[in-house]
Amino acid sequence: MDTGMEITMASKLRRHIPAHLAPWRVSPCAFRSSKSELKPNVASDGLACAPLQTFTEEEAMLKDMVTKFAQERVAPFVQKMDENAKMEESIVQGLFEQGLMSIELGEEYGGTGASFFSIILAVEELAKVDPAVALVCELQNTLTNKLFTTYGTEEQKRTYLPRVSKDTLGSFCLSEAGSGSDAFSLKTRAEKKGDYYIINGSKMWISLAEDAGVFFVMANTDPSLGYRGITCFVVDRNTEGLQVGKKEDKLGIRACSTCPVTLDNVKVPESSILGQVGQGYKYAIGMLNTGRIGIAAQMLGLAQGCFDRTVPYTKERVQFGKSVFDFQGMQHQIAQVATQLEAARLLTYNAARLAEAGRPAIKEASMAKYFTAEVATLTTSKCIEWMGGVGFTKNFPIEKYYRDCKIGTIYEGTSNIQLSTIAKFLAQEY
Repeated sequence: MDTGMEITMASKLRRHIPAHLAPWRVSPCAFRSSKSELKPNVASDGLACAPLQTFTEEEAMLKDMVTKFAQERVAPFVQKMDENAKMEESIVQGLFEQGLMSIELGEEYGGTGASFFSIILAVEELAKVDPAVALVCELQNTLTNKLFTTYGTEEQKRTYLPRVSKDTLGSFCLSEAGSGSDAFSLKTRAEKKGDYYIINGSKMWISLAEDAGVFFVMANTDPSLGYRGITCFVVDRNTEGLQVGKKEDKLGIRACSTCPVTLDNVKVPESSILGQVGQGYKYAIGMLNTGRIGIAAQMLGLAQGCFDRTVPYTKERVQFGKSVFDFQGMQHQIAQVATQLEAARLLTYNAARLAEAGRPAIKEASMAKYFTAEVATLTTSKCIEWMGGVGFTKNFPIEKYYRDCKIGTIYEGTSNIQLSTIAKFLAQEY
């Protein structure tokens, strides 16, 4: 066949392509994560491309240390803490002593000066043993410490950072009875009186409130401005008028306290403002975006810990003359969950590395939190099924993982909020 005839036939074929197939042409738009980027210049940047599960020597050492700490110092108290809904004091003390409450803080403030990714590894390892303990570490590092280092004055840093790295828990007070996902409709008010403010309002679902020594209180200084009037105040626990209520009797993460906090004519100096007046909403958004990666690590560790405790049982449990694991139907289920876990880990690590590098990671953080919460739900549910009757009892920790994971779809932005955030970015990208 000559070339001219080939061209003619090709043009006829193109003319007869159904119109509805036209969209299959390559789109000029692309999902951001799929766009290729130049490799870093190894000579000038000192960077090299590496698998996401490649750690620095410092990160690997910290991971091993946390694993040992969780097994030796946390594991013996997990069941007792869950039953009593009370955190073991020696564990919190141990977290401080090991530097796990100030991982990213500079040494001048008593911190270890490690990477943000190290926080993610620590939270993941702790959550494998007890997600409640992991939450204490996560909140202290991704909220309390970051708020002070990012927005605090030099005086606030000198005053509080040595304390929060040594023995003082922080507590973030944003949610209220009428403002959950719609966080910026909060009603707590801060009225200016000369060189001080009077704060009045009530907060709900405040994590670590029972034992916290310092509170970040979001209050509106000018309701006429709406959310643009929201300001963050640093309030010490012993401040007159601040009262922590009875802790909630929760389904999961029971050892980590969640309490209402009431502010009744709380008088604080103007110097207690964190950052600038009216910028509190920006600070909250920024911190929660980073915190979501921490929660993703918590859910990832939780799911992995549950999986690690269950699979060996399926290999030991014998039915119909062979181990439960040897049934192909079981193998396929276990393989599917293992794949989901690996995908969740890569999403979480990727978001963490992006944040650590100072690159935009809001969408990736939401993806990681959303997906790991879903995977934790799937994993813990399947593990109970694989364990059979014993998985349904409190004699094994599997049912605790199942209870603990539910909060992952709720706090620091519900799963629906994460999906809305992801969709918002997709709309911009396409």
